[in-house]
Amino acid sequence: MIKIGIDLDGVVIDSELTFRVYEEIYAIEDIHKKIIDREEPKYQHRYDWTPEERDGFNKKYLLKGAEDSHLMPGFKEVYKRLKSMDVELVVITARGMFIPEMKDDAERLLKENDIVFDRYYWNIQDKVEICKKENIDYMIDDDYHIIEKLNEANIKTLYFRHENLKKLPESERLTRGKEVIKKNFLTINKMI
Repeated sequence: MIKIGIDLDGVVIDSELTFRVYEEIYAIEDIHKKIIDREEPKYQHRYDWTPEERDGFNKKYLLKGAEDSHLMPGFKEVYKRLKSMDVELVVITARGMFIPEMKDDAERLLKENDIVFDRYYWNIQDKVEICKKENIDYMIDDDYHIIEKLNEANIKTLYFRHENLKKLPESERLTRGKEVIKKNFLTINKMI
């Protein structure tokens, strides 16, 4: 049986895109700062915000962004296909780390869409440790920093990359857009 580790934000849930919208609103309207590195996956590195400005964003927009998010286009179909193939799916996510209610919101969204994973790891900073503990065959994530750490630990990865984020030529990647379902199936079928 194949065991796949999967991140939630930016892979299963479109929250990373929603967060980017709120980041830009906050940066322009509240603190009047520009983006410094568009290729960075997380706002803590995309902007040169002070700790107080980060806290202000977290309090004002982080939970709102999570609540305004949906499943990624095509995810439900890919999920059903993987489950029909007896693939074990393990959530490994940092969600809930900054705002505990974000975990509750993810659970609500998954339940509303009849998505049930085999195991859940919440508030995780070290995904390498969990992947090793679980003997994960492949980890799907959208953060190239995490992908690089997983690759260094010889854990196979799929980099689910938004077009604005840094490219990693040595990693396979799942792309988003009109062909999301087709490309996901092709990539996942090659793995299994």
